[in-house]
Amino acid sequence: MDNIWKEMYSAAKSVLKPERISDFVTAGEVSAAILSKSGKIYTGVCIDTCCTLGICAERNAIFNMITNGEYEIEKVLCIPPVEGKGAPCGACRELMTQLMPESYKNIEIMLDYKSGQVVTLGELTPEWWI
Repeated sequence: MDNIWKEMYSAAKSVLKPERISDFVTAGEVSAAILSKSGKIYTGVCIDTCCTLGICAERNAIFNMITNGEYEIEKVLCIPPVEGKGAPCGACRELMTQLMPESYKNIEIMLDYKSGQVVTLGELTPEWWI
């Protein structure tokens, strides 16, 4: 496994801190790391709310990347609550395709850190609806 995946895992693990913020909001049960084209790693955590206004860890990390002026994703790694296989949900896939419509298929996604299984977003999302 490439060292960059290990760095991304470590970055995602460092923000994986489940907590109850209020009776209606929890955060940090899932974390993610995004490697941008520049080589910088951005992290994010899921935020769950009772009214479904929360956000996935992957999109949170992507928004962190965008907030910092970057718009191209190279790699995505997510740590689910029970570590194991995990692929980005449909909303996360849709954001990545809209962000990079010409090259989204090349984004690498770590499906299973333990086994080192990596796929591309193109394999997970072969045909985009637009």
